[in-house]
Amino acid sequence: MSANSDQVVSHKYTASLAAEIELKWQSHWEDDKSFRALNPGDPGFSPEMPKFYCLDMFPYPSGEGLHVGHPEGYTGSDIISRFKLMKGCNVLHPMGFDAFGLPAEQYAVATNVHPAVTTAKATEVFRSQLKRFGFAYDWSREFSTTDPDYYRWTQWIWLKAYDSWFDQELQKARPISELVDGLDSGDIVIDEGPGWSEMNQQQRREYVDSRRLAYLGEQVVNWCPALGTVLANEEVIDGRSERGGHPVRRMSLRQWMFRIREYADRLLEDLSLIDWPESTRQMQTEWIGRSEGGELNFTLDSPVRDIESLEVFTTRPDTVFGATYMVVAPEHPLVEALLEVDGATDRFREYVMQARNRSDVDRMIESREKTGVDTGVFAINPATGQPIPVFVADYVLMGYGTGAIMAVPAHDARDHEFARTFGLDITRVVDGPGDVQEQAYTEPGVAMNSSNDDISLDGLGTDEACTRMLDWFERNGKGARRVNYRLRDWLFSRQRYWGEPFPIVFDEDGNHYPVSEEHLPVLLPEMDDFKPVESDTPMPPLGRATDWVATTAGEAGVSPDLLPPDTPVRRETNTMPNWAGSCWYYLRYIDPHNQERLVDPEAERYWMLSNRSGDGPSRTTAAGEDFDADQFHVGGVDLYVGGAEHAVLHLLYARFWHKILFDRGYVSTPEPVGRLFHQGMILAFAYQRDDKSLVPVDQVRQDEDESWVEIETGREVSQVVAKMSKSLRNVVNPDDVINEYGVDTLRLYLMYMGPLDATKPWNTRDIKGIHRFLQRVWRLAIDEESGAIVTIEQADEQVERMLHATIKKVDGDIPKLAFNTAIASMIELVNKATGPGMTSDQLSRFTRVLAPFAPHLAEEIWSRIGETGCISHAEFPSWDETMLASDQVEIPIQVKGKIKARILVASDADQETLERLALENEQIIAILDGNQPRKVIVVPGRMINIVP
Repeated sequence: MSANSDQVVSHKYTASLAAEIELKWQSHWEDDKSFRALNPGDPGFSPEMPKFYCLDMFPYPSGEGLHVGHPEGYTGSDIISRFKLMKGCNVLHPMGFDAFGLPAEQYAVATNVHPAVTTAKATEVFRSQLKRFGFAYDWSREFSTTDPDYYRWTQWIWLKAYDSWFDQELQKARPISELVDGLDSGDIVIDEGPGWSEMNQQQRREYVDSRRLAYLGEQVVNWCPALGTVLANEEVIDGRSERGGHPVRRMSLRQWMFRIREYADRLLEDLSLIDWPESTRQMQTEWIGRSEGGELNFTLDSPVRDIESLEVFTTRPDTVFGATYMVVAPEHPLVEALLEVDGATDRFREYVMQARNRSDVDRMIESREKTGVDTGVFAINPATGQPIPVFVADYVLMGYGTGAIMAVPAHDARDHEFARTFGLDITRVVDGPGDVQEQAYTEPGVAMNSSNDDISLDGLGTDEACTRMLDWFERNGKGARRVNYRLRDWLFSRQRYWGEPFPIVFDEDGNHYPVSEEHLPVLLPEMDDFKPVESDTPMPPLGRATDWVATTAGEAGVSPDLLPPDTPVRRETNTMPNWAGSCWYYLRYIDPHNQERLVDPEAERYWMLSNRSGDGPSRTTAAGEDFDADQFHVGGVDLYVGGAEHAVLHLLYARFWHKILFDRGYVSTPEPVGRLFHQGMILAFAYQRDDKSLVPVDQVRQDEDESWVEIETGREVSQVVAKMSKSLRNVVNPDDVINEYGVDTLRLYLMYMGPLDATKPWNTRDIKGIHRFLQRVWRLAIDEESGAIVTIEQADEQVERMLHATIKKVDGDIPKLAFNTAIASMIELVNKATGPGMTSDQLSRFTRVLAPFAPHLAEEIWSRIGETGCISHAEFPSWDETMLASDQVEIPIQVKGKIKARILVASDADQETLERLALENEQIIAILDGNQPRKVIVVPGRMINIVP
């Protein structure tokens, strides 16, 4: 190889040169603390500087490391964060790790390595991969949810909920002390049962405990003895565990709960105040499931033990005349009472036991055949006065409504199917098309067959009929208007080891007492044997840490005002779920090293409050009830980027915790996140047989005719797009892509694939085009043979005009997260400038436009052309509107729908002139070969289409 060839290689933008540049600038940024965000009180902090808080959903570190789906959203948030820096904002863009939870524990059990060890190793891998991307994170704020200094404050928030009750009148959480003061003074009155003054000390304790936002409650769970854990409904299929196929028992456990249902209306109403994807708002709306209707009373014709009636909730009280039977859930008290009396048949007992062991999800599958058993009990329809049979069936759930329904088979599809199965009456009470004996009519309509001596609904529309029927029920003391919610209180206990311990202890009588704040954190004890216990009844692994569990009130940190220090107590052996640490992490990023507070109030107000006027933050508004929703955005984090798979649980739980903290005066905004954005999923190519089964990519070859063939069978398969999975061998490791092309190429390709929120397939072939684009950018500034700067003295007018247009385009696209179109405009500019070249000033402006997208390459060119300082702190360039109006435009000429030539013409050229110039073009003359075109279609200022 010649010396000249060596020089070409050494100065060409290749993967090796890209790596050299990237590592150089990443090291510089880290040493220079280029992306450290300043808090109030820090040297150099300016309170008038506008803030921008950009947050990524932090990752759960696993042994496999990052795949290309992770950095997609991270790259998008990095681009806008760097852009905001260049726009003069103080940017908080932090990163940490969500490391507690079931996956880490299961991996530790499988490998017999302590989860603290496996988690630490996985976190180190994730951290190194993230740093290799050059993301502009403030790494000084990093933490893991497993850090005791972090989960100390998770426990602190739980204690605040434990010390709070929900005031229905004020619709907010208040301290328990205010509840007790109100009861003592008589300002708060207990509606049912003995009054406060009539209660003894234990009764008062039990009443107060029943009002806490964090409380102990009975919950029916799916217990798998073989796995030694409670399973989610989604993990149970036909009474067996999804993992391993082990039998699952439904049983009642006393566990810690959150009274999230109290916040249902606020969680629902405040969705309209935040800039979130409509799909996510709709999912949360449906999850909360607010419905208005009536709670109606059906008297039993003969009491069963002490049960004299059944209460049902319905949103269609207008159809009560058509209720021809009732159904209760297998867990309903009536069923329990029937099981205790003589005469319950074996078939009844067997059905109830089987139904109780089915998961709620399994029981609600629409396609399942409806099953049930007649209880032998009759209830009286309050509208018709007729006795109707009561069945037990698994399609009714105890967790929604009252656990009993009035069945109206003419106007409910599930009731109709059940009635057809058991030969029950179907009575039409709403007029409409079709035969209700064959199919239920479920739409609104006009009431019919709906009258008795006291009331007639006949001829009324559905809304008016509902109103009149509820009036009748209330007037006769047989029912009342009610609002119901699908949302259930949040089960917060887990029978696992790898989670946050509860800061609570129990005395010998079972009374619970909080650990005082100054004794937090309650540390997770080190255990060699952390595996779940196989047993018929739940035995959390922490129960084996006997020296830790059995202690005294003083050693546990219970205030002596609550218990004498030498009182024997037992610690809670359940742990918190993996949701706990992720509910509030955005707040700790604001002030991660504070040992005295969850977050410094001044720092919290600076980062979480923003004016609707856009004039910058204000730090004068107090938290809680003084919040001014007209002046401030209700959500604190300016942009939250993450996957749509967290649309309900994580995001709903975070909103709930934030509202408790807001009510108690610890945060300044009623919502945690102002703007939410979901990045799309990145798919990969896979191969499908005729029977729709998939073939791993390493078992397929491409023949010369470009068809795809399964190697083992020789049969042709189809290329399809599927989710990345290890079994299909189509998972793309970002490390491999970086090694081959460099991280700036990968960043640009991830953003250029399509809209950020769209699902799109990964195609390794396409990434080469992006790499060539960056090579062209490099050649605009750097001579590949000498490495010298190659700028021109006199700016090309067309390049200058396009540069102004590009600056405006990118400036407008970045805030909209429309990165693919921004990149497209930069590609057009580089194509235009390749040949004419750029001046030093033009390169300075263009590299600043490129910097948020390809920061390493931009930083290198910026430095080489003599600019100083970090390019991410340089001012984003401006544009001149007068430069956007050109007296000439480039018009493409199409032949048979394909562009064959382009001509530069006056921007005001008329149709006749455009047609003449097109036909005089040498390329078009050659294509027509002396023939006259059949038609010439001219769109002035846009295009010319020639039909030969």
